[in-house]
Amino acid sequence: MKCRPNVLQPIVHPTKCCVNHSHSTTIVPHIHPIHTTNVNHQMYQHLHYFPHTQSAVNNVSHQHFQCMGPGPFPR
Repeated sequence: MKCRPNVLQPIVHPTKCCVNHSHSTTIVPHIHPIHTTNVNHQMYQHLHYFPHTQSAVNNVSHQHFQCMGPGPFPR
């Protein structure tokens, strides 16, 4: 006879804010070896959901110059 697992209320974590920038990319390999040992314990299954929203930022720059002397057009 198979028992149904206990399901707890979800834990909602604070929103993680992310910013995307365009830059060159350097790849650094990370190797994470895994060893599995099977042990009889009670298992809690934490289900993580990552709802994702996006926004955009438009940056505008202005430059002002004080030009002395005659203008670009002859008078």
